[in-house]
Amino acid sequence: MKNSVKIGVVGVGHLGFHHAKHLSDIGEANLIGVFDADKTKANEVARQLNIKAFDSLNSLLDEVDAMSIVTPTSTHVDVAQICIENKCHVFIEKPIATTVEEADSIIQLAKKHNSIVQVGHIERFNPALLALSDLKIEPKYIEVHRMAPFMSRGTDVPVVLDLMIHDIDLVLSFISSPVEKIYANGVSIMTNSVDIANARIKFKNGSIANITSSRIAKDRVRKIKIFQQDLYVTIDFLAGISEVYKAMDASENDPKAIMSAPLVRRDGKNRQIFYEKPAVKKKDALKMELKNFIQSVLGKEKPLVDGSAGKQALDVAIKIHDKILEGLK
Repeated sequence: MKNSVKIGVVGVGHLGFHHAKHLSDIGEANLIGVFDADKTKANEVARQLNIKAFDSLNSLLDEVDAMSIVTPTSTHVDVAQICIENKCHVFIEKPIATTVEEADSIIQLAKKHNSIVQVGHIERFNPALLALSDLKIEPKYIEVHRMAPFMSRGTDVPVVLDLMIHDIDLVLSFISSPVEKIYANGVSIMTNSVDIANARIKFKNGSIANITSSRIAKDRVRKIKIFQQDLYVTIDFLAGISEVYKAMDASENDPKAIMSAPLVRRDGKNRQIFYEKPAVKKKDALKMELKNFIQSVLGKEKPLVDGSAGKQALDVAIKIHDKILEGLK
């Protein structure tokens, strides 16, 4: 069994640079080099990280076992297919592709060549979420808000595929039930695409998720609220804070209970609200997901977000965007 993974990065723009930087710091990752269509950019990143800038994707593929793909979404399917056909495992930044058909082709090709596919849904590795790993989450209702100031980067895709897809993936990871109905609307403000969107997703088990995303905001916001039987959870992904409110059996003077909340008698038992603020370890989510990929290639872990999960999130995102476009006609 190998002790390290020879890996490259294709696409070293803003996010790709951070991929390369983190991979250079991960002990079991042997960062061989980078490739970018912009040779000046590739050379600069290579100089900063003391690695090699390759003249072509194929020349880089000749020397690696895995590839981190951080190119524009429209190129994901072509780049991923070339990498997989060269017996490479692939980490693909979200979204996995531009269409479900493209995602399927990546997944099927990877199965044929026994290649691992991991998709970069970074919020799954947010420390504030991981702090709740021992909590049994079975939502009846989820409310999500994700806002960001306008930036030209990322506007090659609508806000649903740029920002909302993060929360679609999270919601799908929480609710293990098929989607039954989608309601959505949105508007274009600064681009020719949708910049602000809202989606209400109804699942077959009765659960509801309401997701709002905007790239026209003064401040950044990334918050989720989860409601379920006897439990209410809030997560602030930016601040790195999780809060848990539980309704539990209690004595009248239990020190863990919220003292301002009244004691309630239900089903012959005393019930009170308990508050918990789990300890959140300060870790870099991008570095953690890249570590997960490296460990998966080494056979020590499984991808937390595999190709199928990436495809599922993309499928729902496209359906939401299509609903928005229908409403704009």
